[in-house]
Amino acid sequence: MIALVTGASSGIGRDMSKYLAKLGYDLIITARNKLALEDIKEELEKENKIKVDVIPKDLAIEQECISLYEEVKQKHGNIDILINNAGFGFCGEFVDTDLKVELSMINTNIKAVHILTKLFLKDMVEIDKGRIMNVASVAAFMPGPLMATYYSTKNYVLRLSQAINEELKIKKSNVKISVLCPGPVNTNFNNVANVKFALKGIDSEYVAKYAIDKMLKNKKIICVGFGIKLTRFLTKLSPDSLNAKFCYRVQSKKI
Repeated sequence: MIALVTGASSGIGRDMSKYLAKLGYDLIITARNKLALEDIKEELEKENKIKVDVIPKDLAIEQECISLYEEVKQKHGNIDILINNAGFGFCGEFVDTDLKVELSMINTNIKAVHILTKLFLKDMVEIDKGRIMNVASVAAFMPGPLMATYYSTKNYVLRLSQAINEELKIKKSNVKISVLCPGPVNTNFNNVANVKFALKGIDSEYVAKYAIDKMLKNKKIICVGFGIKLTRFLTKLSPDSLNAKFCYRVQSKKI
């Protein structure tokens, strides 16, 4: 069994890689930070009877996404699990935030997920076997003033995954897609996004284990923690205008 994890150099991606290794999966790990990936490879191969292939890529670049697929296909053939975890956010008013940063965010959070999901899904459908987990966020359930671009990218990830799931269901395919929608997690995301969460972040190792366990049980939408599950429920009942006002108040306390 073999799994590909993007954004594996830190945070949830790193901890998912560690947990998959404990479950006996060989790994392909990718991120921009080659040195961090090499350290993880050494640690996981030492502690587990598995093999780890390091493939450094910048998934904000379209061709890097395609070359990642081609290299994985050439070296490993079909994979059992794809985890699209790479992504980042940024906080601030839309008129003030840096356009280059936002376009890089769109490329990483949307285009990379779209490309890798499509390419690997085709192979999985052909052999009628495989799992994909796309990492979204509780942000996917509502509009997000002061993090408008980030929230929008995560909504795309959620809706894309739901739509594909319905297509697979109608085909009676054995390929499964899960979407992870966590709230605040203790990772480097906060520093990159320039935010400080009002709520206490959940432990990254716990989120990684919980998410993979649920994925292996074919859970389609994975929300971690009672508060996040309640938030999802309440956003269904509330009008978007009220959700937007709520988000603005919450986000303004983060900056």
